[in-house]
Amino acid sequence: MADLGFVGLGTMGGRMARRLLDAGHRVTGYNRTRARAHWLVDMGMALADTPRAVAESSEVIFSMMANDGALLAVAEGDDGVLAGMGPGKVYVDMSTVSPSVSRDLAARVATMGAAMLDAPVSGSAVTVEAGTLSFMVGGDAGTLERVTPYLKDIGPTITHVGENGQAAAMKIAINLSLPVQVLAFAEGLLLAERSGIPLHLALEAMVNSVAASPMLKYRAPLIGNWDQEALFDVTMIQKDLQLALEMGHELGVPLNTAAVTNQMLTTARGMGLSKYDFIIFHEMLRRLSGEEPE
Repeated sequence: MADLGFVGLGTMGGRMARRLLDAGHRVTGYNRTRARAHWLVDMGMALADTPRAVAESSEVIFSMMANDGALLAVAEGDDGVLAGMGPGKVYVDMSTVSPSVSRDLAARVATMGAAMLDAPVSGSAVTVEAGTLSFMVGGDAGTLERVTPYLKDIGPTITHVGENGQAAAMKIAINLSLPVQVLAFAEGLLLAERSGIPLHLALEAMVNSVAASPMLKYRAPLIGNWDQEALFDVTMIQKDLQLALEMGHELGVPLNTAAVTNQMLTTARGMGLSKYDFIIFHEMLRRLSGEEPE
């Protein structure tokens, strides 16, 4: 068993930290909103006052933050993760952030005699709880081998995709397809409804068809149940899509469907739907087609 640290204990991070606790590890955690971490304290986690304190007390430090700014806010400064790093420690960031930010942090960590991996995940709170989360990892292969047992306590699938920053790029490449899929799904679903097929039957047919990915299957029950906790809200998925569009611009890759979907996410936000899971595309299209809000 190891002394592990976890910074960022929100919807995803908190569930990952719980899996590490369940595996018997000693976990020290930090969250900007301390109250959100109290349930983990009840399970045995030590709650630190700063990210630096987490790093100082841990062999391996994980972080799961919302975006570039949030990651840098916990990594930098006198109280940040980097201030607590030292020789032999490993920093594993699971956030979905720009590859350039990830590479820069890795270079700074290396000057301290420590190592950093970018290890964003594919999945949601549902897959964390089911133990089916998958990782893509960028960085030194030997460092990855060292932390693989801890990653596997969270999820079983690990793909080493290359150097620092390349896992962040891979995650962005994967995530750009998610809202594109959901937008097409929502359009098809509304088309079926307008042709006279009841919603529940249209949903049943679509989630049992070749068009349904695992992501669509576990999101489909949210349709009409908008008050449930979002697996991935509109604001967050748009952040990832904009990272993809920036990469496309830099690398000369046309991302036409991503650009259209990005505009539809902006429309959803303008309609006051930003807090909902992005399966809300279905409700947004209903409203745009003239139906009254549910």
